[in-house]
Amino acid sequence: MIQGVVQGLKTIFTVFKAAYPPSFAVGLLALLLAVLLDALYPYHRGLLLRVHPVHTCFSMARRLAKPYVGRAYGVALALSCILVHALPLMALLAAIPLAGRLAPILWLIVAACILKFSVSVRLLVELGLKISASARVGDWEEAKFWTQQLVRRDVYRLDEEHVLSAGIESLAESLVDGIVSPLFYYPLLGVMGPYLQRLINTLDGAVGFKDREFERVGWFSAKLDTLVNYVPARMSALYIVLSSLLLGYDWKGAWRVWRRDHGRTESLNAGHPMAAMAGALGVRLEKMGHYAIGEPTSPLDWRRVSEAVKVVLCSTILHLSLVAALTAICGLFG
Repeated sequence: MIQGVVQGLKTIFTVFKAAYPPSFAVGLLALLLAVLLDALYPYHRGLLLRVHPVHTCFSMARRLAKPYVGRAYGVALALSCILVHALPLMALLAAIPLAGRLAPILWLIVAACILKFSVSVRLLVELGLKISASARVGDWEEAKFWTQQLVRRDVYRLDEEHVLSAGIESLAESLVDGIVSPLFYYPLLGVMGPYLQRLINTLDGAVGFKDREFERVGWFSAKLDTLVNYVPARMSALYIVLSSLLLGYDWKGAWRVWRRDHGRTESLNAGHPMAAMAGALGVRLEKMGHYAIGEPTSPLDWRRVSEAVKVVLCSTILHLSLVAALTAICGLFG
């Protein structure tokens, strides 16, 4: 019996170890290749969309979700979606060492694809630029269409200023969910870290609603999302402050408004990047009936959306630099 337990623990250790780069050079190459793939192919269509884990996890969660069920069902739903999507990849990674000399190359390819599935930079940037460009020429129907791609609330009911506010808020939030948070877990948990974060964030988007119908079934997914994004949300706010300094925006305002207004949102995490962004741009961000963040020292127009995109890009570069350094350090001492 003891021998069986020991063998089981060895198997679990082997599976988890397979998620880590075989060397720091391969780990850095996987990160670089994933960023390149994201830049070259940000939009998934056809078969690649149907097999994309964000799409399949979202669809699975929505099909399994039942209104007014208990929290235990919500826990089972979340764990089922995570395991169905994670176990095959973990098994694949665990089998790669059997390839012998080809193992590092195979790990590089698989890891780059997993990271590509987990991170979305170009899509976020392009959506922000499209919102800004549409607002610049006064095409508000187009601006609302692109904003709706980022926002849960119905933006078609909002006035022009609140449409732009929603866009900037979502750019700040998505910096956490789609870039900083997944990559944060790469040096810590290997290539499965970003992937698991993406699955959890997808589950929150699928069932993590506050209405009476789904609040119980989505409770566990929402709590998981809050937990995994807790540190990255605060890191993102720091990146926004530093990016504001580097780009010549109001970094003192970013710091002040972040420290003052981060608690005004119902979410424990969302207020941090949004408050820092509001202070950096000198604008007031508002979700009517819920919160108001920042001060209207600058006009909330298309220029502010463009500036928010620049802050997101600069923050991404800063985070990638940190992640690359941590990956190298973990590879040297791992």
